[in-house]
Amino acid sequence: MEQLFYLSSALILGLLLIRVMRLFNLPNITGYLIAGIIAGPFVLNFMPKEMNSQFDVLVTIALGFIAFSIGNEFKISHIKQIGAKVIFITICESLCAVLLVDIMLIIFKTPPALAITLGAMAATTAPAATLLVVRQFKSKGPVTDNLLPVVAMDDAIGLMVYSISVSIAGVIVSGHSLDVVDTLLIPLFQIIVSIGVGIIIGMIVSFSFNFYKADDIKLMICIASVILGLALSSKYNFSNLLLCMSIGATLVNLRKEGIDMLKHVETWTAPLFLMFFVISGAELNISLLPKIGTIGVIYIVCRVLGKYFGTYLGATITKSDKKVKKYLGIALMPQAGVAIGMSQLALQQLPEYGELIRTVILSGTLIYELIGPIAAKLALEKAGEISKKQL
Repeated sequence: MEQLFYLSSALILGLLLIRVMRLFNLPNITGYLIAGIIAGPFVLNFMPKEMNSQFDVLVTIALGFIAFSIGNEFKISHIKQIGAKVIFITICESLCAVLLVDIMLIIFKTPPALAITLGAMAATTAPAATLLVVRQFKSKGPVTDNLLPVVAMDDAIGLMVYSISVSIAGVIVSGHSLDVVDTLLIPLFQIIVSIGVGIIIGMIVSFSFNFYKADDIKLMICIASVILGLALSSKYNFSNLLLCMSIGATLVNLRKEGIDMLKHVETWTAPLFLMFFVISGAELNISLLPKIGTIGVIYIVCRVLGKYFGTYLGATITKSDKKVKKYLGIALMPQAGVAIGMSQLALQQLPEYGELIRTVILSGTLIYELIGPIAAKLALEKAGEISKKQL
Protein backbone atom coordinates (compact mmCIF):
# COMPACT_ATOMS: atom_id res chain seq x y z
CA MET A 1 0.00 0.00 0.00
CA GLU A 2 2.77 2.42 0.92
CA GLN A 3 4.60 1.88 -2.37
CA LEU A 4 1.40 2.37 -4.37
CA PHE A 5 0.71 5.58 -2.45
CA TYR A 6 4.12 6.99 -3.35
CA LEU A 7 3.75 5.96 -6.98
CA SER A 8 0.38 7.70 -7.26
CA SER A 9 1.84 10.73 -5.48
CA ALA A 10 4.69 10.85 -8.01
CA LEU A 11 2.17 10.91 -10.86
CA ILE A 12 0.04 13.63 -9.26
CA LEU A 13 3.03 15.83 -8.40
CA GLY A 14 4.41 15.55 -11.90
CA LEU A 15 1.05 16.41 -13.45
CA LEU A 16 0.64 19.47 -11.21
CA LEU A 17 4.07 20.77 -12.15
CA ILE A 18 3.27 20.40 -15.88
CA ARG A 19 0.77 23.24 -15.52
CA VAL A 20 3.38 25.43 -13.83
CA MET A 21 5.99 24.67 -16.50
CA ARG A 22 3.59 25.64 -19.27
CA LEU A 23 3.13 29.06 -17.69
CA PHE A 24 6.87 29.64 -18.25
CA ASN A 25 7.03 27.71 -21.55
CA LEU A 26 9.46 25.15 -20.08
CA PRO A 27 9.78 21.40 -20.84
CA ASN A 28 7.60 19.02 -18.83
CA ILE A 29 10.64 17.08 -17.67
CA THR A 30 11.88 20.12 -15.73
CA GLY A 31 8.60 20.07 -13.81
CA TYR A 32 8.93 16.36 -13.09
CA LEU A 33 12.41 16.83 -11.66
CA ILE A 34 11.43 19.85 -9.56
CA ALA A 35 8.42 17.92 -8.22
CA GLY A 36 10.76 15.11 -7.18
CA ILE A 37 13.24 17.48 -5.52
CA ILE A 38 10.48 19.19 -3.52
CA ALA A 39 8.87 15.92 -2.43
CA GLY A 40 12.15 14.09 -1.88
CA PRO A 41 14.12 13.38 1.30
CA PHE A 42 16.32 16.45 0.93
CA VAL A 43 13.47 19.03 1.01
CA LEU A 44 10.00 18.03 2.34
CA ASN A 45 10.84 14.34 2.85
CA PHE A 46 7.40 13.38 1.54
CA MET A 47 9.11 10.60 -0.42
CA PRO A 48 11.70 9.17 2.03
CA LYS A 49 15.10 7.99 0.82
CA GLU A 50 14.47 4.36 1.79
CA MET A 51 11.30 4.38 -0.31
CA ASN A 52 13.14 5.63 -3.42
CA SER A 53 15.46 2.63 -3.33
CA GLN A 54 12.43 0.35 -3.67
CA PHE A 55 11.71 1.79 -7.10
CA ASP A 56 14.99 0.61 -8.66
CA VAL A 57 13.18 -1.86 -10.92
CA LEU A 58 10.84 0.87 -12.16
CA VAL A 59 13.80 3.13 -12.96
CA THR A 60 15.60 0.31 -14.81
CA ILE A 61 12.52 -0.49 -16.88
CA ALA A 62 12.05 3.18 -17.78
CA LEU A 63 15.67 3.43 -18.98
CA GLY A 64 15.18 0.27 -21.04
CA PHE A 65 12.19 1.72 -22.88
CA ILE A 66 13.99 5.04 -23.40
CA ALA A 67 16.83 3.16 -25.10
CA PHE A 68 14.33 1.03 -27.06
CA SER A 69 12.65 4.19 -28.39
CA ILE A 70 15.98 5.71 -29.44
CA GLY A 71 16.56 2.61 -31.57
CA ASN A 72 14.09 4.20 -33.99
CA GLU A 73 16.83 6.67 -34.95
CA PHE A 74 18.98 3.86 -36.38
CA LYS A 75 16.80 2.98 -39.33
CA ILE A 76 19.24 2.16 -42.15
CA SER A 77 17.63 4.56 -44.62
CA HIS A 78 18.04 7.35 -42.07
CA ILE A 79 21.60 6.38 -41.21
CA LYS A 80 22.57 6.42 -44.90
CA GLN A 81 21.56 10.08 -45.02
CA ILE A 82 23.48 11.23 -41.94
CA GLY A 83 25.55 8.17 -40.87
CA ALA A 84 29.24 9.00 -41.28
CA LYS A 85 28.73 12.61 -40.25
CA VAL A 86 26.90 11.64 -37.06
CA ILE A 87 29.58 9.14 -36.06
CA PHE A 88 32.36 11.67 -36.60
CA ILE A 89 30.50 14.44 -34.72
CA THR A 90 29.83 12.06 -31.82
CA ILE A 91 33.50 11.09 -31.57
CA CYS A 92 34.55 14.75 -31.68
CA GLU A 93 32.12 16.03 -29.05
CA SER A 94 32.66 13.09 -26.69
CA LEU A 95 36.45 13.18 -26.80
CA CYS A 96 36.62 16.98 -26.68
CA ALA A 97 34.58 16.94 -23.47
CA VAL A 98 36.86 14.26 -22.02
CA LEU A 99 40.09 16.00 -23.00
CA LEU A 100 39.01 19.48 -21.91
CA VAL A 101 37.98 18.23 -18.45
CA ASP A 102 41.22 16.22 -18.16
CA ILE A 103 43.46 19.11 -19.20
CA MET A 104 41.79 21.76 -17.06
CA LEU A 105 41.73 19.55 -13.96
CA ILE A 106 45.43 18.73 -14.38
CA ILE A 107 46.25 22.44 -14.92
CA PHE A 108 44.56 23.14 -11.58
CA LYS A 109 46.78 20.48 -9.96
CA THR A 110 44.16 17.77 -9.52
CA PRO A 111 45.71 14.32 -8.93
CA PRO A 112 46.06 12.68 -12.38
CA ALA A 113 44.11 9.54 -11.42
CA LEU A 114 41.16 11.66 -10.27
CA ALA A 115 41.38 13.96 -13.30
CA ILE A 116 41.28 11.23 -15.96
CA THR A 117 38.48 9.34 -14.20
CA LEU A 118 36.26 12.42 -13.99
CA GLY A 119 37.19 13.34 -17.55
CA ALA A 120 36.00 9.95 -18.81
CA MET A 121 32.58 10.53 -17.27
CA ALA A 122 32.18 13.76 -19.24
CA ALA A 123 31.54 11.83 -22.47
CA THR A 124 28.09 10.49 -21.62
CA THR A 125 24.79 12.25 -22.26
CA ALA A 126 21.37 11.43 -20.80
CA PRO A 127 19.11 10.04 -23.53
CA ALA A 128 15.97 10.24 -21.36
CA ALA A 129 15.83 14.00 -20.98
CA THR A 130 16.66 14.61 -24.63
CA LEU A 131 14.09 12.12 -25.90
CA LEU A 132 11.27 13.60 -23.82
CA VAL A 133 11.99 17.14 -25.01
CA VAL A 134 11.94 15.99 -28.66
CA ARG A 135 8.70 14.09 -28.08
CA GLN A 136 6.93 16.88 -26.21
CA PHE A 137 7.64 19.58 -28.77
CA LYS A 138 7.54 17.24 -31.81
CA SER A 139 10.70 18.85 -33.19
CA LYS A 140 11.74 18.12 -36.77
CA GLY A 141 14.82 19.14 -38.73
CA PRO A 142 18.58 18.52 -39.12
CA VAL A 143 19.44 19.19 -35.45
CA THR A 144 16.77 16.73 -34.26
CA ASP A 145 17.87 14.17 -36.89
CA ASN A 146 21.42 14.28 -35.51
CA LEU A 147 20.59 14.71 -31.83
CA LEU A 148 19.18 11.31 -30.83
CA PRO A 149 21.76 9.20 -32.72
CA VAL A 150 24.56 11.28 -31.15
CA VAL A 151 23.08 10.85 -27.67
CA ALA A 152 22.70 7.11 -28.22
CA MET A 153 26.31 6.64 -29.39
CA ASP A 154 27.67 8.88 -26.62
CA ASP A 155 27.09 6.20 -24.03
CA ALA A 156 28.95 3.53 -26.02
CA ILE A 157 31.95 5.83 -26.34
CA GLY A 158 31.63 6.85 -22.70
CA LEU A 159 31.65 3.24 -21.50
CA MET A 160 34.81 2.52 -23.49
CA VAL A 161 36.61 5.67 -22.37
CA TYR A 162 35.66 5.12 -18.73
CA SER A 163 36.89 1.52 -18.72
CA ILE A 164 40.23 2.58 -20.18
CA SER A 165 40.59 5.64 -17.94
CA VAL A 166 39.72 3.94 -14.66
CA SER A 167 42.21 1.16 -15.45
CA ILE A 168 44.95 3.73 -16.08
CA ALA A 169 43.93 5.57 -12.89
CA GLY A 170 44.23 2.32 -10.93
CA VAL A 171 47.72 1.79 -12.32
CA ILE A 172 48.72 5.34 -11.32
CA VAL A 173 47.43 4.85 -7.76
CA SER A 174 48.75 1.31 -7.24
CA GLY A 175 51.92 1.44 -9.33
CA HIS A 176 51.07 -1.87 -11.03
CA SER A 177 51.50 -2.52 -14.76
CA LEU A 178 48.67 -1.85 -17.22
CA ASP A 179 46.58 -4.90 -18.23
CA VAL A 180 45.58 -4.54 -21.92
CA VAL A 181 42.89 -7.24 -21.65
CA ASP A 182 41.08 -5.57 -18.75
CA THR A 183 41.63 -2.09 -20.14
CA LEU A 184 40.65 -2.50 -23.79
CA LEU A 185 39.44 -5.94 -24.80
CA ILE A 186 36.88 -6.68 -22.07
CA PRO A 187 35.01 -3.32 -22.38
CA LEU A 188 34.99 -3.66 -26.19
CA PHE A 189 33.74 -7.24 -25.91
CA GLN A 190 30.92 -6.18 -23.55
CA ILE A 191 29.77 -3.48 -25.97
CA ILE A 192 29.82 -5.85 -28.98
CA VAL A 193 28.00 -8.62 -27.10
CA SER A 194 25.39 -6.17 -25.74
CA ILE A 195 24.60 -4.98 -29.27
CA GLY A 196 24.66 -8.55 -30.63
CA VAL A 197 22.23 -9.89 -28.02
CA GLY A 198 19.93 -6.94 -28.69
CA ILE A 199 19.97 -7.68 -32.42
CA ILE A 200 19.11 -11.35 -31.80
CA ILE A 201 16.16 -10.43 -29.54
CA GLY A 202 15.02 -7.87 -32.12
CA MET A 203 15.11 -10.52 -34.85
CA ILE A 204 13.04 -12.88 -32.70
CA VAL A 205 10.50 -10.11 -32.04
CA SER A 206 10.33 -9.33 -35.76
CA PHE A 207 9.80 -13.01 -36.64
CA SER A 208 7.09 -13.41 -33.99
CA PHE A 209 5.06 -10.62 -35.64
CA ASN A 210 4.34 -13.08 -38.49
CA PHE A 211 2.05 -15.02 -36.16
CA TYR A 212 0.10 -12.10 -34.68
CA LYS A 213 -1.88 -9.37 -36.42
CA ALA A 214 -3.36 -7.40 -33.51
CA ASP A 215 -1.36 -4.34 -32.46
CA ASP A 216 -2.03 -4.93 -28.76
CA ILE A 217 -0.41 -8.38 -28.98
CA LYS A 218 2.60 -6.92 -30.83
CA LEU A 219 2.86 -4.24 -28.15
CA MET A 220 3.00 -6.90 -25.45
CA ILE A 221 5.74 -8.71 -27.39
CA CYS A 222 7.77 -5.47 -27.52
CA ILE A 223 7.31 -4.90 -23.79
CA ALA A 224 8.34 -8.47 -23.01
CA SER A 225 11.43 -8.16 -25.22
CA VAL A 226 12.66 -5.03 -23.44
CA ILE A 227 12.13 -6.57 -20.00
CA LEU A 228 13.96 -9.72 -21.16
CA GLY A 229 16.83 -7.57 -22.42
CA LEU A 230 17.04 -5.79 -19.05
CA ALA A 231 17.05 -9.11 -17.21
CA LEU A 232 19.90 -10.46 -19.36
CA SER A 233 21.83 -7.22 -18.90
CA SER A 234 21.54 -7.46 -15.14
CA LYS A 235 22.55 -11.13 -15.03
CA TYR A 236 25.45 -11.03 -17.48
CA ASN A 237 26.67 -7.45 -17.02
CA PHE A 238 25.67 -6.24 -20.50
CA SER A 239 24.97 -2.58 -21.24
CA ASN A 240 21.18 -2.33 -20.83
CA LEU A 241 21.07 0.88 -22.87
CA LEU A 242 22.94 -0.55 -25.86
CA LEU A 243 21.07 -3.86 -25.72
CA CYS A 244 17.58 -2.33 -25.61
CA MET A 245 18.51 0.26 -28.23
CA SER A 246 19.62 -2.59 -30.52
CA ILE A 247 16.25 -4.34 -30.07
CA GLY A 248 14.43 -1.21 -31.24
CA ALA A 249 16.85 -0.57 -34.10
CA THR A 250 16.54 -4.15 -35.36
CA LEU A 251 12.75 -4.06 -35.21
CA VAL A 252 12.36 -0.82 -37.23
CA ASN A 253 14.75 -2.14 -39.89
CA LEU A 254 13.14 -5.56 -40.28
CA ARG A 255 9.45 -4.67 -40.06
CA LYS A 256 7.52 -1.97 -41.92
CA GLU A 257 5.23 -1.60 -38.91
CA GLY A 258 8.21 -1.30 -36.55
CA ILE A 259 8.01 2.50 -36.35
CA ASP A 260 4.26 2.31 -35.66
CA MET A 261 4.91 -0.15 -32.85
CA LEU A 262 7.45 2.19 -31.29
CA LYS A 263 4.77 4.91 -31.37
CA HIS A 264 2.38 2.55 -29.55
CA VAL A 265 5.10 1.96 -26.95
CA GLU A 266 5.45 5.74 -26.52
CA THR A 267 1.81 6.07 -25.44
CA TRP A 268 2.19 3.21 -22.97
CA THR A 269 5.40 4.56 -21.42
CA ALA A 270 4.32 8.19 -20.86
CA PRO A 271 3.30 7.68 -17.18
CA LEU A 272 6.32 5.42 -16.66
CA PHE A 273 8.67 8.20 -17.76
CA LEU A 274 6.83 10.72 -15.58
CA MET A 275 7.36 8.55 -12.48
CA PHE A 276 10.96 7.89 -13.53
CA PHE A 277 11.83 11.58 -13.55
CA VAL A 278 9.96 12.39 -10.35
CA ILE A 279 11.85 9.57 -8.62
CA SER A 280 15.11 10.79 -10.20
CA GLY A 281 14.41 14.28 -8.89
CA ALA A 282 13.79 12.91 -5.41
CA GLU A 283 17.27 11.37 -5.47
CA LEU A 284 19.01 14.65 -6.34
CA ASN A 285 20.61 15.98 -3.17
CA ILE A 286 20.73 19.79 -3.43
CA SER A 287 22.86 19.97 -0.27
CA LEU A 288 25.81 18.64 -2.32
CA LEU A 289 26.14 21.81 -4.41
CA PRO A 290 28.18 23.84 -1.87
CA LYS A 291 30.60 20.92 -1.48
CA ILE A 292 31.80 20.46 -5.07
CA GLY A 293 34.64 23.04 -4.88
CA THR A 294 36.96 23.96 -7.75
CA ILE A 295 37.09 20.41 -9.13
CA GLY A 296 33.31 20.28 -9.43
CA VAL A 297 33.05 23.68 -11.09
CA ILE A 298 35.75 22.75 -13.63
CA TYR A 299 33.99 19.47 -14.43
CA ILE A 300 30.54 21.03 -14.84
CA VAL A 301 31.70 23.97 -16.98
CA CYS A 302 34.34 22.21 -19.08
CA ARG A 303 32.08 19.29 -19.97
CA VAL A 304 29.53 21.71 -21.47
CA LEU A 305 32.22 23.67 -23.33
CA GLY A 306 33.82 20.46 -24.61
CA LYS A 307 30.48 19.18 -25.92
CA TYR A 308 29.74 22.46 -27.68
CA PHE A 309 33.12 23.08 -29.30
CA GLY A 310 33.59 19.39 -30.12
CA THR A 311 30.25 19.39 -31.94
CA TYR A 312 31.16 22.62 -33.73
CA LEU A 313 34.49 21.14 -34.83
CA GLY A 314 32.96 17.86 -36.00
CA ALA A 315 30.12 19.59 -37.86
CA THR A 316 32.59 21.98 -39.52
CA ILE A 317 34.88 19.20 -40.73
CA THR A 318 31.95 17.13 -42.06
CA LYS A 319 30.36 20.23 -43.64
CA SER A 320 27.11 19.58 -41.81
CA ASP A 321 24.12 21.93 -41.79
CA LYS A 322 24.87 25.31 -40.18
CA LYS A 323 22.10 24.73 -37.66
CA VAL A 324 23.77 21.48 -36.56
CA LYS A 325 27.06 23.30 -36.14
CA LYS A 326 25.50 26.10 -34.11
CA TYR A 327 22.87 24.39 -31.96
CA LEU A 328 23.51 20.65 -31.59
CA GLY A 329 26.19 21.04 -28.91
CA ILE A 330 23.84 23.10 -26.72
CA ALA A 331 21.31 20.26 -26.69
CA LEU A 332 23.88 17.75 -25.34
CA MET A 333 23.98 19.13 -21.79
CA PRO A 334 21.77 16.59 -19.91
CA GLN A 335 23.64 13.88 -18.01
CA ALA A 336 22.31 11.32 -15.55
CA GLY A 337 22.03 7.53 -15.35
CA VAL A 338 25.18 6.23 -17.04
CA ALA A 339 27.45 8.81 -15.36
CA ILE A 340 25.89 8.06 -11.96
CA GLY A 341 26.47 4.36 -12.58
CA MET A 342 30.11 5.07 -13.40
CA SER A 343 30.50 7.09 -10.20
CA GLN A 344 29.09 4.14 -8.25
CA LEU A 345 31.68 1.86 -9.87
CA ALA A 346 34.41 4.36 -8.98
CA LEU A 347 33.61 3.85 -5.28
CA GLN A 348 34.83 0.27 -5.71
CA GLN A 349 37.46 0.67 -8.43
CA LEU A 350 39.10 3.85 -7.15
CA PRO A 351 38.22 4.07 -3.42
CA GLU A 352 40.85 6.77 -2.80
CA TYR A 353 38.75 9.27 -4.76
CA GLY A 354 35.39 7.50 -4.98
CA GLU A 355 33.41 9.74 -2.62
CA LEU A 356 34.69 12.93 -4.23
CA ILE A 357 33.92 11.62 -7.73
CA ARG A 358 30.39 10.66 -6.69
CA THR A 359 29.77 14.08 -5.11
CA VAL A 360 30.93 15.89 -8.26
CA ILE A 361 28.85 13.67 -10.58
CA LEU A 362 25.69 13.91 -8.46
CA SER A 363 26.05 17.68 -8.21
CA GLY A 364 26.61 17.90 -11.96
CA THR A 365 23.55 15.72 -12.55
CA LEU A 366 21.42 18.07 -10.47
CA ILE A 367 22.51 21.06 -12.57
CA TYR A 368 22.51 19.30 -15.94
CA GLU A 369 19.11 17.66 -15.47
CA LEU A 370 17.44 20.92 -14.43
CA ILE A 371 19.10 23.21 -16.98
CA GLY A 372 19.79 20.64 -19.73
CA PRO A 373 16.19 20.07 -20.92
CA ILE A 374 15.65 23.84 -21.05
CA ALA A 375 18.86 24.25 -23.06
CA ALA A 376 17.81 21.44 -25.44
CA LYS A 377 14.41 23.04 -25.95
CA LEU A 378 15.95 26.47 -26.61
CA ALA A 379 18.46 24.98 -29.07
CA LEU A 380 15.72 23.24 -31.05
CA GLU A 381 13.57 26.39 -30.93
CA LYS A 382 16.41 28.62 -32.17
CA ALA A 383 17.11 26.10 -34.94
CA GLY A 384 13.51 26.56 -36.07
CA GLU A 385 12.63 22.90 -35.45
CA ILE A 386 9.79 23.48 -33.00
CA SER A 387 6.62 24.88 -34.52
CA LYS A 388 4.92 27.79 -32.73
CA LYS A 389 1.79 25.75 -32.03
CA GLN A 390 3.91 23.31 -29.96
CA LEU A 391 5.23 26.07 -27.65
